[in-house]
Amino acid sequence: MSFNRNLLNITIILCVCFSWDCSEGARAKQRKEIDSHTIQLNSLFPSPSSPCVLSARASNTKSSLHVTHRHGTCSRLTRGKSTSPDHAEILRLDQARVNSIHSKLSKKLLTDGVRQSQTTNLPAKHGSIYGSGNYVVTVGIGTPKQDQSLIFDTGSDLTWIQCKPCIPTCYSQKEPIFNPYKSSSYKNVLCLSAECRSLYSATGKPGTCSGLSCVYGIQYGDQSFSAGLLAKEKFTLTNSTVFDSVSFGCGENNQGLFAGAAGLLGLGRHKLSFPSQTATTYNKTFSYCLPSSPSDTGHLTFGSAGISSSVKFTPTSTVRAGASFYGLDIVGINVGGEKLEISPTVFSAPGAIIDSGTVVSRLPPEAYAALRAAFKEKMSQYPDTSAVSIFDTCFDLSGVKTVTVPTVVFAFRGGAVVELGGKGTLYAFNTSQVCLAFAGNKDDNDIAIFGNIQQQTLEVVYDGAGGLGFVIQFGCIKLVKKTRLREIPRFYR
Repeated sequence: MSFNRNLLNITIILCVCFSWDCSEGARAKQRKEIDSHTIQLNSLFPSPSSPCVLSARASNTKSSLHVTHRHGTCSRLTRGKSTSPDHAEILRLDQARVNSIHSKLSKKLLTDGVRQSQTTNLPAKHGSIYGSGNYVVTVGIGTPKQDQSLIFDTGSDLTWIQCKPCIPTCYSQKEPIFNPYKSSSYKNVLCLSAECRSLYSATGKPGTCSGLSCVYGIQYGDQSFSAGLLAKEKFTLTNSTVFDSVSFGCGENNQGLFAGAAGLLGLGRHKLSFPSQTATTYNKTFSYCLPSSPSDTGHLTFGSAGISSSVKFTPTSTVRAGASFYGLDIVGINVGGEKLEISPTVFSAPGAIIDSGTVVSRLPPEAYAALRAAFKEKMSQYPDTSAVSIFDTCFDLSGVKTVTVPTVVFAFRGGAVVELGGKGTLYAFNTSQVCLAFAGNKDDNDIAIFGNIQQQTLEVVYDGAGGLGFVIQFGCIKLVKKTRLREIPRFYR
């Protein structure tokens, strides 16, 4: 497959029309199916007793890692038992991340710099960025390699792990804490190096000096943090895929809500991110599919292997002051086969990003109000129930086995569209409180965010010889197969 080397692209793979010789009745049926999804209500809830199902893509593709939800039964961190925090905590942390993203994008980044210091201090609060993500991969680090479970995050740049000695403290993690003294390939980065000077734009905190070594600090929107030495080390993705001298943070002072993970894999756009550091091999191209069930795994694949040619492209946008983020231009939303009446400026003024670490998608107030009204009208057969947390459009589905949900479709610049599945539309607290899985921003100028609920079971491909982009397609567990495109709603053409 060839990729556009000049544009960041988001590619969307659509659902299937299995026969081109459809009768008018079949076409009418197809249009009805496009307009709604009928799903089993119990599919919205995790089944802790289900065995772990591995992604064929991750099992059979070079440079591909299994992705698990960090609280899911497939996660190395939970040892086969789902340990998800309660909904209130999930949404509280998600809002903290969103607030941090909005805060960063409302400020102008300062020039990179390095100041002198002899200590590994907690980063100042003004350096806070985003918040930890939700999905985990396992990477071998060092020589001999030590397997470490890392949260991967497209909204962060610096990769870091906990390291011995913990001065003064490390949070609890499932795997042994990395010991750099037992690795023959470990090397500290010098204080006056280009990597050290670039830390501010990657972390929001300038690099500092401890002797000749560079010290990093990073603090997240939920007040979790890591601080330690910037270093270089060998990273092993698979037995046949090994990278020498990857810059990363070896954190000796770490605290936060990382749920037993060893650290974080930064997949942002900055030159310190993992995709940028491996660009000569992968051309800054990677893809992932986020599992929608605790008993499934997805994949994180570096390079273009296995990406379908049945794709459509949309160029990414330039996000204001956001060198780390992947921007995209939303041009329309369709609910139940009907295009919402939303002025293009509603989306273009604040802009939008796609983010693997934000759980619930955020929309401009006017766009969210239109989505909410249309969705509620098409769900009128189900009784309303009280609002909860950030959700104000909720339904009582107790007593029903299936639910018919209007299809929600996003259109992006260039003609690409994303049709969300039922799980990408609803957030279920319990059967009597199932909510529209979107929220409105507080301010018209806050950037919109396409979150990971809406990305679940879709494949997202970041194509970037000259940058990065995305491709979205259905399916996590099965290998990708060539499919024909089904009829596209007329307003997208």
